This record gives sequence, structure tokens and C-alpha cells, in this order.
Amino acid sequence: MSYQLVWFKRDLRSKDHMALSEASTQGPVRCIYIVEPQLWQQPDVALQHFEFIKESLEDLNTDLGGFGGCIEIHYGEVIEVLSKIMQEAPFAKLHSHEETGNAFTYTRDQKVAIWCKLHQVVWQEYQQFGVIRGLKNRNQWDLAWEKLMSAPIQTITDIKFWQKGSRAQLVMPAPEHLQHNPPQRQRGGRVLAVSTLNSFLNARSIGYRGGISSPLLAPDACSRISPYLSFGCLSMREVVQQTRSVMRQLPPQAVRHRAGLTAYISRLHWHCHFIQKLESEPEIEWQNMHRGYDGLRENDFNEQLFEDLKNARTGWPMVDACVMMLKQTGWLNFRMRAMLVSVAAYPLWLHWRPVGEWLATQFLDYEPGIHWSQLQMQSGTTGINTTRVYNPIKQAQDHDPKGYFVRKWLPPMRKVPDSWLFEPWLMTEQVQINSGVKLGVEMPAPKVDLKLSLIESKQRLHARRQKPLVKAGKSAIVIKHASRKNQEKNTKKNTKTVNKNQLGFDF
Repeated sequence: MSYQLVWFKRDLRSKDHMALSEASTQGPVRCIYIVEPQLWQQPDVALQHFEFIKESLEDLNTDLGGFGGCIEIHYGEVIEVLSKIMQEAPFAKLHSHEETGNAFTYTRDQKVAIWCKLHQVVWQEYQQFGVIRGLKNRNQWDLAWEKLMSAPIQTITDIKFWQKGSRAQLVMPAPEHLQHNPPQRQRGGRVLAVSTLNSFLNARSIGYRGGISSPLLAPDACSRISPYLSFGCLSMREVVQQTRSVMRQLPPQAVRHRAGLTAYISRLHWHCHFIQKLESEPEIEWQNMHRGYDGLRENDFNEQLFEDLKNARTGWPMVDACVMMLKQTGWLNFRMRAMLVSVAAYPLWLHWRPVGEWLATQFLDYEPGIHWSQLQMQSGTTGINTTRVYNPIKQAQDHDPKGYFVRKWLPPMRKVPDSWLFEPWLMTEQVQINSGVKLGVEMPAPKVDLKLSLIESKQRLHARRQKPLVKAGKSAIVIKHASRKNQEKNTKKNTKTVNKNQLGFDF
């Protein structure tokens, strides 16, 4: 008996799942997830990603069990697995969501397309986010996004499986080489995803505006659904529609609550806007979006400074505290992420690619389309964004004035007086003794002079930006990647507003 094969990737849910919904209308269904050895050898994956996926698959398996089926776990490269399945039990059609992933998944999907053609298998792919494959230009992108988000949620009332499902717990051992599974990370699965979204929409979103920039308030003020979107435990459409539904029910006096949800909707829009960049130009994962910036940092990479950053030994307390939070939780609010990349790109003068690979393993919610665009934007290599240089001392003073965040994640700093907390290298020897913090031991001294290095790095970037060929290459990037919102407004004020909003997606 022939059947429809549904391949789950980063879409680990049954509700509003176009591939599963459509397949279920065309015949018996078989659902698979493939653990690909080569995928888990890539430099942007970590043990936390694998374990989160496993937890999410366990919820999915429970959901499918309610229909009498299950999710099958297969080990091997996709072509090998598909060939084996076809040989053992031929299928009529392959269904999956479109994936805007890393270079490996991009190449793998090309191979799958060739395999399907050779074996006369129809491979039907469906939109996962508001990302358009084969997009020629951005002119109608906003309308297309709204159309998709307003379409009915796909619900399934019945699925006929090709074989009866197993109720046994999933067996899915992690590859032994994988590292980094933060003890305080979020756990995967649809159940937790729905609970987290509901708590945000109905209560926590009141503090969204004003809270998302603070490393102290953001863990509660942000929605915290980003990993559930990244691995598809929730669909973007159901999040948008549920958010709008809650907004419609708010009383007139709930001004702050409505403002928070309004801002949140805009961030959901930007989520897809950034992934579209990688979909339209996969090369921005490994090469500068504006090729005029080639060679800017590549030849000056300082491995020791990179190691200091990864090990929370830069000597700038706010930076090191953020790294420690990442190590423990796998999450950090967007402003602090931007600060980390800015510190890496400017005072440390590190190229964005290796920094991006490291951060990808640290972020549980790593989404390639957002990640690589943001790395380039914060590093100044897009050619179309305002230079953003974050001073880690000022960021600490603005967002952690009492030092609660720094002291939480850097225990040796807990006895350091406020006056020296963000610049401990200025402490006298007696203050160091009284605080129990010896510079260069419990707290490292900065390896570079912050003020001088910021001045020098900005001069180097702006010198490159003024070159005629670099200026000339900007317009093509604007046409291909820039948002069409407010493009008719050409004043400096409006330009600054658009650029600032591009920083604003915090989930």
C-alpha cells in the first residue's frame, strides 16, 4: 500500500502543520525525523539543540499517538534514509516544510530534490514562516506576509497512518561529540511552548516595552518563545493570530498591555523579514553581504582575544556576565546579544564568522536567517545599516545601574563597591584586598584599551565605507534586502527610525 511520507525538520508540531495536514488528505501517512550525522558535525550546533529537539519530538510523538500513529526516528544521511525507505516500502509523495537553514541543509535539500526527480517522487514543500522562496523583489513582501498570517490555522481532525504507531518512548541518543547543554536552559516541546506563550500574552507582555532591553527584566518581559519558533513547536501564524485575539479582548484602559503586544507583533514581522535575507542570499552565512568589506577583519583575527571572550575573561564585567548567563541558560536578551557582537567586532576587532559560529552554539534559539543577518549588521558589513557600537561600560550603567546582573553572574564581584563594579581595573590595591578580588586573578584586566580601540575600529570601518566602490555597491543591497516599509520617507529622522527598528526583535 502506497502512502504519503512526511519529513519533519525544524517544524516539530502537529497543529498548523501544512505538510502533515495536506498529506493526511491524500492518503495514509508516515511521519519521520532523520538524525543526520553530518548535520550534527557542523560548527553551529550544540548538545542543547539536540536535547531540545528530542524533547520536542517526544511531545509530537504523544500528539500523533492520539491519532493512532507515531514519529519514526531514523539515523543516517537523508538520501540514504529515503532510499532505504523507498526500497522497503515505496511512498507516493514526500511532504515537508521549506527550511531556511545553514549551508549544510541548503546543500542537502538540493540533493534531496535531485533524488526525488531521479526516483520520480513528487516533493511538496510548504511555507514555514512568512518567507518566500524564489522572491524576485521585496515590493509585495509585506502584503504576502499578512496574507499568510491571516489565513486559517490548519487543524487536523483525523489522520490515517500507514501502520499503527508505537507507544514506546523515543530512543534517540545524542552524538557523543556534542557539547554545551546549559543546566538552566528552556526545555522543548509543544506543551511548554503553549504554556510559555499564554503566560506572555495574558500577563508578562505588560512589561514588554521597557523591559526587553534590561538583562534583569528581559527574562520575564520577553515572550521566551524564540526556541519554540526556531524548532517549530509553534507556528508563526498561530502566534500572530493568538496575539491579535488577546489584543481584541483587552479593555480600553489596558494601555500598557496593548502597547506591549503591538510592539511584539512588529517583532514577529521582523523575524520573517530577516530570515528572508538568508533565503534570498544564502551566501551571507559565510561571506560579507557587501563584498566591499572583504578583508576588513579577516587578516587581523586575534585568537587569544576570542578565547578571552568565550571564557568570560574580557575584563569588562557586563560582557563577561552576559557570557556566563549564556553558558548557564542558553539565552540572552537582544540588546545584550548586540553588545556582545559589537564588543567582538569593534574593540576586539574579531571577524563575525567565527564569533557567529560560537554564538550559534550558545543560543538555544539559534535561527540561521536571523543570526547571520544580525551578526553582519552589528559588525558593519551589510553596507546599508548605521554603525552600532556598544560601549560595555555605558551599557552596564544604563541597564544594570545597581550591579544586580553583574553580581549575579560574576560571584567574585559581589563584594566590589558600586564605584568600581563596572571598571574594576581602576581599583586600588587596598580596595582589591577589601573586596577579595585581585585584578588578573579573580577578575582579569582588559587586554585592550576600550576608548582607544573603539576610536581606531570606527575609523577603520568608516575609512572603508568612504571608498567609491563601497559606496557604489550599496544600492544593489538596498534593493535586494532592505524593508519596503516607509521607503517613501527620505528624511534623516525617518531613516534613523527604520534602522533603529531593525534592532528591535526580542522574543
